[in-house]
Formats: sequence, structure tokens, C-alpha cells
Amino acid sequence: MKAIKVTGDSLSWESCEPFEELPADHVVIDVVWTAINRADLMQRAGVYPPPPGASDTLGLEVSGRISATGEDVTGFEPGDEVCALLTGGGYATRVIVPAVQVLPIPKGYSLKKAAAIPEVFATAWLNLYQEAGLKPGERMLLHAAASGLGTAVIQLATAFGNPVFATAGDEKKLEICRNLGASGVWNRKEGSFVDAVKSWGGVDMVLDPVGGAYIAEDQKVLNVDGRIVLIGLMGGRSAEVDLGVMLVKRHRLIGSTLRSRTVEDKGRVMQALHRHVWPLLSAGQIEPLIDSTWPIEEVEEAMAHVAENRNTGKVLLRIAE
Repeated sequence: MKAIKVTGDSLSWESCEPFEELPADHVVIDVVWTAINRADLMQRAGVYPPPPGASDTLGLEVSGRISATGEDVTGFEPGDEVCALLTGGGYATRVIVPAVQVLPIPKGYSLKKAAAIPEVFATAWLNLYQEAGLKPGERMLLHAAASGLGTAVIQLATAFGNPVFATAGDEKKLEICRNLGASGVWNRKEGSFVDAVKSWGGVDMVLDPVGGAYIAEDQKVLNVDGRIVLIGLMGGRSAEVDLGVMLVKRHRLIGSTLRSRTVEDKGRVMQALHRHVWPLLSAGQIEPLIDSTWPIEEVEEAMAHVAENRNTGKVLLRIAE
């Protein structure tokens, strides 16, 4: 077995100890593809440690083939092609994961394409339809909209009848957002998005991976009973909140992470994806947007690509054929 090891500022692809035992409700996956998420960059920088008991190896999603199943696992057999949501450990040739966090790849999908699904679509579903409770017709504002997550959110929200206003950092990315279904867009380099979103009609929800000064701006465009779901801190961890506006307009500010949730919570999210999202993926109504692919040996360059915001969509790492 091999895995990426973080030593200081460098990453290396090294041999490591195999698993000693397989819990009854887990499966072993021989990994073919994994993907880079911003949480990996944060963990590598030492500011986002894995939850207690989780693998300290980077990687929050994989696709591959099941090589073994625990004695209580039903519905999966060795050789099945699957994708999985992880708490860590994906940058490796093999991973062990609770079976409830594993799904068969959508009909017609390759393992490569399936590797771009779990983290972004699970995060999108969790925050739009569980945390924010979006109803058909409600409108949303999405920041960092050309990311892997953003491109999934635009498609998912549009498919479920929720118009999207997208912000991103350049016109090429915004054009992609439009093509994916965003009906309003704004280039963040042109200043505040507030007037543009108000002209668009305001929003009922904001999905915000930025935080910082964005929170006060988010409040200004929220309709009555609006929700801000904070999922990241790219703009800083301190924000100014107008409590008067929050009170009068019944706003809610919701902090949300997926990684630290219980296995049971993640299982419920994955089953919701299987029921509601897998049919759309299989039918080609929505699909993950893949920016680029890199061999695992070039993980340093791939992570730099993401850190510099050069990607539109998911960046994948090839582990095996």
C-alpha cells in the first residue's frame, strides 16, 4: 500500500502500513481516482486537522473498486465500481470506509468522472436542502461559483427550481457559470455585488465559503427569512453582523461543515444523493465539471493549481488504472 505523506512543506508518495482489520460495517476500496478539495490545502497548511480517529492522510473522496467487505455489509461485493465520501485517507492506493458512505457509480459513468461527485454534491445537497431548507422557487447567491463545489451547486439548484446568482473572479469563469444555469452573475473584481443582486431581486439563501467582510454584504441582499450558510473562511474568521437587520428580517446565520459529521449523518446525505441526485446524473441532466487530471506523483503541482484559483471545476488525481 502507498499513500501521500506530508513532511513539512513537501509531499511524497511512499509505502505505508496496510490496515490490520476490517470493521464489520466497512468496505475496502482499491482507489483508482481521488480529488483535491480546499480542505486538503487547509489540512496541509496545519489549520484544518482531521477529526479524532480519522486518517491523517489527505483526501476526502475517491472512486475505485471494492476489494473486501465487512461481515455485516450488504449490497456490495468485491469488484463493484463505487465512489465514496471520506473523512480522510483518499490520497492512497487503498482506503477503508463505512459502507453507508459508499455508492455505486452512476449508470454510464467512468471511475474518473465518478471521482468528481461525492464531496461536492454531498456538500451541495446538505447545505441547500438540509441546512437552508430551500423550497422550489427560492433564490440563492453563490460565492466562488466556478469551484468544483460551485459548479455542482449551480446545476443542482437549477435542477430543483432554485435560481442562482453566481459570483466569481473573471469573465471566463462567469460565462461557464451562465452555461451551467446561473441566471445572474457578478465579477467580484468589479467591487461589491450588493446592487447587482438587489436588482436581480434579492435572495433567500447565500452559500458562502468566504466569510469575513462578505457576511455583512450577504445580509444586505437577503430577503425576509433569509439564510446565510457559512462553509468556509477564505476571507477571514471575523465578520460584522447587523443584529438589528437579523432580528427584524428573521435572518439566520448557519455554520456548516460536512467532514466532522457522524457516520450516520454522512450516510443520510449519501442516501439522499442516491435517491434524488443519482437519477439526474445518470440521465445527463447534471454532471460534475472536471477541470484537469494529474498523476498522484504530481500532487504538488495539482494542489498549487487549486491554491492559485486556476481551476474551474474539480481537479482529479489518478492513483491507478
